Amino acid sequence: MDEGIQREALVATLAAIADRIESEKDHLTDLDSAIGDADHGANLHRGFQAALDGADPDDDPAAFVKAAGMALLSKVGGASGPLYGGSLAVASSEFEEGITTESSVAFAEAYLEKVKDRGGASVGDKTMVDALTPAVHTYKRAIEVDDLDPLAALSKAVDATERGVRFTTPIRASKGRASYLGWRSVGHPDPGATSTLYLLEEIHDVAAEYLDGEAATVVDAAAETEAEEGSGVEE
Repeated sequence: MDEGIQREALVATLAAIADRIESEKDHLTDLDSAIGDADHGANLHRGFQAALDGADPDDDPAAFVKAAGMALLSKVGGASGPLYGGSLAVASSEFEEGITTESSVAFAEAYLEKVKDRGGASVGDKTMVDALTPAVHTYKRAIEVDDLDPLAALSKAVDATERGVRFTTPIRASKGRASYLGWRSVGHPDPGATSTLYLLEEIHDVAAEYLDGEAATVVDAAAETEAEEGSGVEE
């Protein structure tokens, strides 16, 4: 995938995420009302809309992702700004040579490590880390061990993220404002884990459009070449 297509795909991904968060902001707020400050949906909506409004489609992939991260860091309040935006800005450096299968794995790992570092959370604390960790580990394994293509690996990562969200529901929060509720936090899915699932779902869906299209182009080109070679026509 050349850089022009990569830039186009990034713009489409950011737009899809902004739309999804807008459509889910009330639900995210309801989830956050149960165990947090009741502002997760509104904050993320404001941040991703600002990122989309300020996006420069001519930026290279690393610059584009970093700019989106900085917009989130600036506009999203509370702990979510550094967790989502700051981590995105730091991980963007993995795309300096463009988006490849290898750099996508490195980006995912860098993002996860920065989220964990900034939030001080581990799996089992009832945070976005409970969804993000299985997503990243599953994506990396699917590519590096199972030898799957990126789209198939993303699909598995989305499934793992969904399981991570479900995992947060019956456990007690031990990080963030939700931890103040003690056992009253049990029975509610974590808002950050839920929004992480939404982001991964949109990334997967946009990737499906571009990667399937690229695969189709390769297949068509190969078929055309085979037809020409098999025609028996000599120049």
